Amino acid sequence: MKEGAMRRAMFAGCLCLATTMSAVAQQEGWRYSPLPGEGDRATMGCALESDPDEFACLAVRCESDFSVGLYIHTSLGAADIGAWRITVDKEERGFIGQASATGYGARLAGDEAGDLEWLLDGLKQGAAAFLDPGTRASLTRNYIPLDGSLYAINTALAYCAPRLQTG
Repeated sequence: MKEGAMRRAMFAGCLCLATTMSAVAQQEGWRYSPLPGEGDRATMGCALESDPDEFACLAVRCESDFSVGLYIHTSLGAADIGAWRITVDKEERGFIGQASATGYGARLAGDEAGDLEWLLDGLKQGAAAFLDPGTRASLTRNYIPLDGSLYAINTALAYCAPRLQTG
């Protein structure tokens, strides 16, 4: 095969892989986060009928300092930053999406003490979560089923477990 033809074939293969990764990133349900560099330390749950053009996802991530991070990742882009109302099993709380360099739309901060713990527990134990960006954007696919979330979150957060000192 000539060098030019081989380069075109490699480019087409890379493009196909990138398209596949993009589509996987917005599939409904809970799975390891497919965003670059995340590996096993994060899981992401996306809304029913999510696709690469319109999606709403929540991510749970073991941070570099072994703390737990909660993130919004939607097709709204920059509108991920700002006020959010998140409902888990008919209970609603307020959150602020803050800019993040992780690749997700925004890192969540609670309006009040205990909100992040409430959300993490709700994602693990609940049946459904709904995302509401308020008046700044429209998000029609916002129903995130929580089936399988407990296993996915616990598996990702195993990387945040305290390390035992031996010796």
